[in-house]
Amino acid sequence: KGVVAAEMPASFQPEALKAQAVAARTYTIYKMTVDPSSRHPQADVCTDSSCCKAYITQEKMKENWGDSFDSNFEKISSAVDLTDSQCLVYDGEPILAVFHSSSPGKTENSGQVWTTQLPYLVSVESPETADAVPNYVSSVNLSLDDFRQTVLASYPDASFPDDTSQWVSGTEKDDAGRISSISIGGVKLAGTDVRKLFSLRSSSFEISVGDSVTITTTGYGHGVGMSQYGANIFAAQGKTYDEILKWYYTGAEIGNISSFL
Repeated sequence: KGVVAAEMPASFQPEALKAQAVAARTYTIYKMTVDPSSRHPQADVCTDSSCCKAYITQEKMKENWGDSFDSNFEKISSAVDLTDSQCLVYDGEPILAVFHSSSPGKTENSGQVWTTQLPYLVSVESPETADAVPNYVSSVNLSLDDFRQTVLASYPDASFPDDTSQWVSGTEKDDAGRISSISIGGVKLAGTDVRKLFSLRSSSFEISVGDSVTITTTGYGHGVGMSQYGANIFAAQGKTYDEILKWYYTGAEIGNISSFL
């Protein structure tokens, strides 16, 4: 319950919260049985969202929600309890049930972000729009010098001529619409590298160079697996949590954690 409360707004649709509960539970079972973490061998999962999953205590929930604590906690608890023991499986094993905030029309193939392409983490359509997702489109503005120095700090072989129109070129997008590669200062970078370099919200971005550099980003997160805002939109359209999960995790089925513990 502390994970769901930390990972997804309590205002989301009940079926989206159920989907989140199953995904979060599955991730834990996956780390327990399939791929234990080398980063913290003393524990199966941690509460660092950049490593495993976010988590908050009931005290923090009360601080965050104030007078809405009782209704919100009841809603979160219901989502967890009604999906008790359920997890996602593929080929008889728990899946790596990763998720992200929002996608720019499609989710991403896992192989575009990480080294392995998993059969259930493939690109699918996702229904987000700017009207439905806060900060769906965001911009970062940098001075020419800040942009240049940021790149040179990590890629000292990059070259930035006086003609700034030559600084960025060769943009290539993958099937999900994200940047697969782009040349900055003559250095070919993966979109995921650029995202990390400039702390962008996603690898779906455009770079405009003029008197300054503007990077406009769509969506939020790595883009793999379930889109949380997409799940909420699907739920509002009447889809059930299991339909949402099977949409975002291609070929996966609902199983029971008792098969693995």
